[in-house]
Amino acid sequence: MTESNGSTEQQRAAMPDWEKRFRAPRVSLPDWAEDAPHRALFVSNATGTYELYAWDRGTGQQRQVTNRANGTTDGVLSPDGEWIWWFDDKDGDEFGIWRRQRFTAPKSTDAVDGDAGLDADADAGVTEADAPAAPGLEPSYPGGLAIGRDGRTAVVGRSTDEDGSTIHVVRLGEEPVEIYRHRESAGVGDLSHDGSLIAVEHTEHSDAMHSALRVLRPDGSTVTELDDTKGGTVELGLEVLGFAPVDGDTRLLIGHQRRGRWEPLVWDVATGEETDLALDLPGDVAAEWYPDGSALLIAHSFEARSDLWRYDVASRELVQVPTPQGTVSGATARPDGTVEYLWSSAAEPSVVRSTTGEIVLDPPGLKSPGSVPVEDVWVEGPGGRVHALIQKPAGTTGPLPTVFDIHGGPTWHDSDSFAAGPAAWVDHGYAVVRINYRGSTGYGREWTDALKHRVGLIELEDIAAVREWAVTSGLADPARLILTGGSWGGYLTLLGLGTQPDAWTLGIAAVPVADYVTAYHDEMEALKAMDRTLLGGTPEEVPERFEASSPLTYVDAVKAPVYISAGVNDPRCPIRQIDNYVARLTARSAIHEVYRYDAGHGSLVVDERIKQVKLELDFATRHLPQ
Repeated sequence: MTESNGSTEQQRAAMPDWEKRFRAPRVSLPDWAEDAPHRALFVSNATGTYELYAWDRGTGQQRQVTNRANGTTDGVLSPDGEWIWWFDDKDGDEFGIWRRQRFTAPKSTDAVDGDAGLDADADAGVTEADAPAAPGLEPSYPGGLAIGRDGRTAVVGRSTDEDGSTIHVVRLGEEPVEIYRHRESAGVGDLSHDGSLIAVEHTEHSDAMHSALRVLRPDGSTVTELDDTKGGTVELGLEVLGFAPVDGDTRLLIGHQRRGRWEPLVWDVATGEETDLALDLPGDVAAEWYPDGSALLIAHSFEARSDLWRYDVASRELVQVPTPQGTVSGATARPDGTVEYLWSSAAEPSVVRSTTGEIVLDPPGLKSPGSVPVEDVWVEGPGGRVHALIQKPAGTTGPLPTVFDIHGGPTWHDSDSFAAGPAAWVDHGYAVVRINYRGSTGYGREWTDALKHRVGLIELEDIAAVREWAVTSGLADPARLILTGGSWGGYLTLLGLGTQPDAWTLGIAAVPVADYVTAYHDEMEALKAMDRTLLGGTPEEVPERFEASSPLTYVDAVKAPVYISAGVNDPRCPIRQIDNYVARLTARSAIHEVYRYDAGHGSLVVDERIKQVKLELDFATRHLPQ
């Protein structure tokens, strides 16, 4: 039975703000088709599960493209706007195949009028319309995808434990052709506008943190290479940002680290000429082409915030694109020269804006409440100044029960952006401290690369320094300190509980690494390569480093109550190594709780995420001193 509008409104009014933030419909930045810019693809949680949606901007019509129990977020729109490719795995295990369906809806999934909002009732699961996009390629982990302008050719990257990395040219009606293979990690970077050149990122030199580049022809022959990992005392990385969007144009926009941070340059792969932009901007800089190839849209990130600039290639003029203070998590230049971007701050929910001043895509229904702004704190740590972002309930003074919410990655960073999880803790009276420890991005190459070999232990030194500041400053109550995080943050939580047992009152770890050796043997091949880079070898080659960095080594020292949640299909932090850690807690009757759910590395289902937050909040209420 369908609820009346009055009943629905009553339920919304009774719902706490923290839950509304998870349930309110969100949308990603729409990705538009290069040769059909009125056609776009985006992700939304409008149905309660994150799925792909097609949007005809000319008519306003939107329709749900995918409809799977555990959600779908990986999709690519072909340049001609005719086809949507989406990745089909099993219950979040990230191992699967690409499928495709036409942009226009099959008869049974006719689009609804744009004024009606997102079509939450469309029957858009895996149907006959979702045929395998690359017949002949067995299931794998994805390794990049680039689709040709004709919609009939694609370059597909794959990764498996058996084959390592492979790249294939797929043409409609023909068998896939393998053009690249190597044991180390590699992936598709981009396909040139005319389809004659393929840019590949690879780590054949066995450093998974710093890629080199190779440009191939569709027959697999090499055009040219660029490798910044050789010839110096420090290995530097390169990344593909995109070919110029002009037929016959051999300019490739790439990112480099030659001056100690990420910056763009233009590399002509035919002549070898490199045009260094030498932008006078602090922090990390990325870029993408404007649609006519005459300018670059610059994305600039510095000290947990970001902004946008336009760089004219001919005149070398740099002009700022106005955006509010906060974080731009995605941006794109449209054919008319306007820029659309996904923006938020810690206090204000995300929204897709345009430089015209308009909101580009505003989903109907429940609106997300805001939260409190962040305060910036810099703390002297053993490796330099550590940047922390602080949120606390409005009008409160310390000492407060405090949550140290540690980000994953590790090559990632917390920013002044909207996050429902930290806001939920603030609503319940906690201060929240987020820390951009060594290993985080956005503070220069040396900061990101600093955690090699003493993995986990270096990050925890920075976390300890910020913890000490939080206590001595009067913000945090030393008797009520929670260490928490997901993925790498979950790993640091368990490692911190064991190596700093007197520092933390309780720990909450989501999808963590708990037993590093077993995790290495069970995880996907790309993460094995990353671990070999971070630790300097395999568990058999450097056993002492794996032992020093594994939470399992210190599990018997853990004093605080421990809560762990884990996806049973997780290929990144597999369940067996978590079970090993939990068995050790159980053997000594340590206080702990474990929640296992049927998904992978996190959940795309809103109800499931809310359930997990409720469990975490309840665990803290029951075990934290009042």
